[in-house]
Amino acid sequence: MADASDPSTDATSSGTSEDHSEEPIAAYQAPIHAWDPSDQPREKLMQGGPGGLSDAEILAILLGSGTRTSDGPVSAVQLGQTLLRTFGSLFDVSRRPLKELVRVRGIGPAKAARLMAAFEAGRRSASQRSGDQVQVGCPGDVAAVYGPLMRDLKKEIFKVVHLNTANIIIGDYTVSEGGLASSIVEPRAVFEQAILDNAASVICLHNHPSGNPEPSRQDIRITRQLVEAGKLMGIPVHDHLIIAGDAHTSLAERGVME
Repeated sequence: MADASDPSTDATSSGTSEDHSEEPIAAYQAPIHAWDPSDQPREKLMQGGPGGLSDAEILAILLGSGTRTSDGPVSAVQLGQTLLRTFGSLFDVSRRPLKELVRVRGIGPAKAARLMAAFEAGRRSASQRSGDQVQVGCPGDVAAVYGPLMRDLKKEIFKVVHLNTANIIIGDYTVSEGGLASSIVEPRAVFEQAILDNAASVICLHNHPSGNPEPSRQDIRITRQLVEAGKLMGIPVHDHLIIAGDAHTSLAERGVME
């Protein structure tokens, strides 16, 4: 990966880089490698850790280098500031698909791919815990694992989490994509993989891209149908979680599973 301080591509001002700076490109004459080392994003990270970096500086390091336009050189920090001005915040940038990122001047497919890979790595790391086993004791345990992976999805997906007799997660399976209203969640598809995995019980979950954590009538109907099927199969359905942004709803806590 190219360095954020690459002198062939980056040019910016002194080290004070506010995320939403409105200074014109002409004000950034010195390339990043000519800055005082304490102001260079990469050097700042190496000396003081990532916590001292602004959002624009973090984006600059991920982007790796700036670019050149008809108006002159644009530094990686300036590209980061442009992304923040365009989309609103680092969180908002992280949710943008590649086709939106490349519409920003200076962000090509390679830079957009770096950003998307970095944000996905963050989501996956947030969903994982130290050690190989996750034991489920409450709905929050499941949400902690799968929430970061599902909260930013643009379409609904329905997953089934497989548990052993100690309520330890042994696997998961995506049953359907596209929304419960437009795709049928068949009990056969839910329990077929659970049988192959020798699951003792399962937990269902799906996401609401709208951010509304309230279950729909369709959610409740499907949940009750799966609970009854699980009783017949000898594989209990312990819960059905709805992931909606940073929130989640447990249908077991709502009494739907009874």
